[in-house]
Parts: sequence; structure tokens; C-alpha cells
Amino acid sequence: MKLTQEIQRITMLSLLFILVISCSESKQKTEQIAEKKMEGVFPFKMPTEKPNIPLSSSSDRMFDYPTPRVQDNELFSQFKYTRLKGFDYSNGDGTVSRRDPSRPIFVNGKYYVWYTKRHTKVPPIGWNRAAEATDEIPSTDWDLADVWYATSEDGITWEEQAVAISRPEKPNSGWRSVATPDILVWKGKYYLYYQAFDEPSGLKGDLCPVSVSYADSPDGPWTHGGDKVIPFGKENEWDHKATHDPQPIVRNGKIHVYYKAAYNKWPDNRKNYAVGHGLAIADDPLGPYEKHPLNPVMQSGHETTYWPYKGGIATLAIKDGNERETIQYAEDGANFKIASSVSLTPTAAAPFVADAFTDTKDGRGFTWGLSHFINAGTSKKSYSIIARFDCDLSLDYDEPAYKNTGVWHKPEVYFAQGVGSINKHPEGRTIKKQ
Repeated sequence: MKLTQEIQRITMLSLLFILVISCSESKQKTEQIAEKKMEGVFPFKMPTEKPNIPLSSSSDRMFDYPTPRVQDNELFSQFKYTRLKGFDYSNGDGTVSRRDPSRPIFVNGKYYVWYTKRHTKVPPIGWNRAAEATDEIPSTDWDLADVWYATSEDGITWEEQAVAISRPEKPNSGWRSVATPDILVWKGKYYLYYQAFDEPSGLKGDLCPVSVSYADSPDGPWTHGGDKVIPFGKENEWDHKATHDPQPIVRNGKIHVYYKAAYNKWPDNRKNYAVGHGLAIADDPLGPYEKHPLNPVMQSGHETTYWPYKGGIATLAIKDGNERETIQYAEDGANFKIASSVSLTPTAAAPFVADAFTDTKDGRGFTWGLSHFINAGTSKKSYSIIARFDCDLSLDYDEPAYKNTGVWHKPEVYFAQGVGSINKHPEGRTIKKQ
């Protein structure tokens, strides 16, 4: 009797064991089938590398950026703005304007910046009335201007010093206006590059070359070093009558100057313009400069903003082009690819880039700079102001608030962009003018 019961118990245990094994194998097969089905599905946890599965164009493209998650992208940032102290604007009557700041540099315990300053008896009358401009009446905000400079200990409170580059006597290049400066530090000397106007802006366009002056000290005095240092292109080439917004960087032992030109434009076409950026390279700050064979190296952006980043060059493109409001990167300094999309971007951004002139092979980026607002006044009292922006585009700085992608503006900001005088159909549909 006991033997029979023992046999039954063993049999039951065996059956139970077989059942457990069978269930376990069944569960394992079910999990394997599920995993096999999931092999072609994008995972819940963000991959750090592109998964080997069929991907949509958007999913595939996200792995072309520095990081697939934008908050981890060192070339993405929000921008915060601060009003500067120390600059007087004549109570906003339009007679005093400051714009187009150079990148600040730090020398002997203080920051230096150069900029376009217009101080005229009346505000500008507009490029469309350039024929009415005189020696005392400016056409545009940058007409009848000189290059001034200021210093600061903290980058917020500035003390205006004096004129650095004044308009030369006619007919020397720049006799009408000198504007849009940027600085280069090279072998113990300082070089200012700037645009030189020989006619009121708007008369035929902004057709002007780049001049350069140099000094042993950032306080000057400045010696004229040359005109048209970045040569115009040949007739009907994209930059055949303008080289604007020069911005020098030291790279590979040479001077690399990025510059801008508007094309498909003047003098007969004032609306359908495009903007390209070129690169010119020289062994000496005074030239001669040789243009890059791939010019224009950028087809988006307005003012030029370039800086060393890691082993290459990064740029902030604003306002113009299909790729406006982006930060882009080129390992070779010429073939740029989008690294991020950004918003509320600084106009005429001039970042404080400590290694811009060090010929670095590991550019570290920046956290602040200067920019301008061109609409500080009204249409009849037009003038610009310089402001400070802060951000996190530095490899040595980490502030998550600047990586926040949710920035909300009050409704009034949007309502200020109302339809205004746009021609509207009575039912609300916009109609094109014939």
C-alpha cells in the first residue's frame, strides 16, 4: 500500500514538473515571438545610435544631429536678453544709434567692443529716399556712421570711450560711412575690419567693400591698412559688388574671414533678394585674401556669426534662407550641416569667444555676447540699441534652463504680429494682389 502511494506521488510530481517545464518553454517561446515582432518597432528608451530597423525619414534624420535628443545637444540653446547700462540714446529721438557690435575681447581686466555709431542731426529718412540724403541727413540707420568703442568690467555696464575709425575725407573709401566692425587679434596686434560706404545706403544698394585698420593696443591709435581687402567677385558673380559683415577667425595658422553678400537683388530688384556667406583666407591680416572654391559656403543667415567649435566651425543662421533659425556645424569650416533649430535668436550676434584667435583645435564655444535691436524707435525716429544675450553654447558650462524647449510668450507678443494692412478678402481669406 505504501509503495503504491509512493509511486503515485512520484508520478504526480513528474507530471507537475513536466507541466512547469512546458509552461516555461511556452512562455519563453511567447516572449521570443514578441521580441521578434518588436525588432522592427522603435523602442521606448531613446537609442544612442541609429537602430537597425526600418525608419521614417524623420526618425532616420534625428541621428544625423549631434545627439538624437535636443536637450542633450551642445549646439542647442535658448537665449536670454539683458538691457545694457551706460549708453545714452538721446531720449529716443532717433539721432543716436548703436548697432552691429563686434565680438567682445578681454584685455587687461576689461572687455572691449567696437560698433557702428550714428549721431546725426535728424533720424534716417529711409533707403527709398536715399537720393534726398545729404551730408547731414542719413538715408539708413548705418549711413553717416563711424566706428566707436566701449569697455566694461562685467559685460553689462559699459563706458563709451571714443571713436576708433572715423570717416576719411572724400574721395577715400568709406568717406560716406564706416560701419559693421569686427576685431582680430593676431601676433600681438589688433585689426579692425569694417564696411566702407562711398554713397548713401539705398542709392544703388549696399554696394561696398571691406577695409581694415590695425593698432598695437585696443585703445588705438588705428592705422589704415587697406581697402577692398576682400575682393569683389567678377561681374554677375554672387558677390560682385558687396562684401559685408566681415568676421575673422584664426584657423590652421591662417586668417579665415567669413563675410556676407546679398544677391539676386540690386539695383533693379529690391525684393527678391537672397543672402550668401563666403569665406576668404589669407596668411596675413592685410591680405591678399583667396576665396574658398565652394563659396558661398552658407546660403542662410543674415549677419555673420561663426566660432571655433571642437575641431571645426559652428555658425548661427538667422533671418534669411530656408535654413534660418538654425545652428550649423562644419568640420572643415565650409560644408555646413544643421546641428539644431533655435528660436528668439540674437540679431547680429557677437559672442564672447575666448579662443577665436588661438588657432584652437578644440573650440569650447561661449555663454554670452552682444547683439542689436534695430526697431528700438519708431518709423519716424528710427534707431538701434545694443543689448546682451546669454545662452549655453559652451562645452565647459551646463545650465539645463537654457536647454528647455518649452518657452512661452504672452498673447500680446503674438497679437503684435497682427495682419495689419495685409489685403484681406471680406470672408477672411487672404488674396494675392495681381
